[in-house]
Amino acid sequence: MNDSGRIAEIERNTAETQVSVKLGLDGGRVCIDSGVGFLNHMLTLFAAHGQFGLDVRCTGDIDVDDHHSVEDVGIALGQAFAAALGEKRGIRRYGSCILPMDEALILTAADFSGRAHLTFDVKLPAQKVGSFDTELVEEFWLGFVRNAGCSLHIREISGANTHHIIEGIFKSAARSIRTAVELDPRLAGEIPSTKGVL
Repeated sequence: MNDSGRIAEIERNTAETQVSVKLGLDGGRVCIDSGVGFLNHMLTLFAAHGQFGLDVRCTGDIDVDDHHSVEDVGIALGQAFAAALGEKRGIRRYGSCILPMDEALILTAADFSGRAHLTFDVKLPAQKVGSFDTELVEEFWLGFVRNAGCSLHIREISGANTHHIIEGIFKSAARSIRTAVELDPRLAGEIPSTKGVL
């Protein structure tokens, strides 16, 4: 997907879903087919705002509902970040973004510390956007942080339109994560922690 070496390919197969994710931290082609239309839209935005190469394929039991597909894509994407980052040598480690999406204003902050944590301080006015259950947004990010080994704070500062709020979350998170995983030339390949390990 790119020539930097910071790439990963993940396969996750369960009785409920079959997921493949190819991730390039420094860019590459984008092709998203999760089987869930709204998630496709959000992941396309995530790749664009993070400047990531991202190929996601998922076949899931969407005849039941979208839960397993959304959660398992989040898990596999988190695993891909962990694999592509390896020891995390030279990365900035931290990133944050306050992003406006029309009336919605979203703050996100990420720390690739090796410790999984999600703060999701968001009030979504509607239970659905089209056929998509909006409670699955939190499930996606829980799956992501638990497998990426990162701390992620997502806070809604303002917002009225559910679609705008969720879109703001994915765009802001992408920009925070992009900053956190960027290579800092001042670190010269060192681990960004006084402990010497993340």
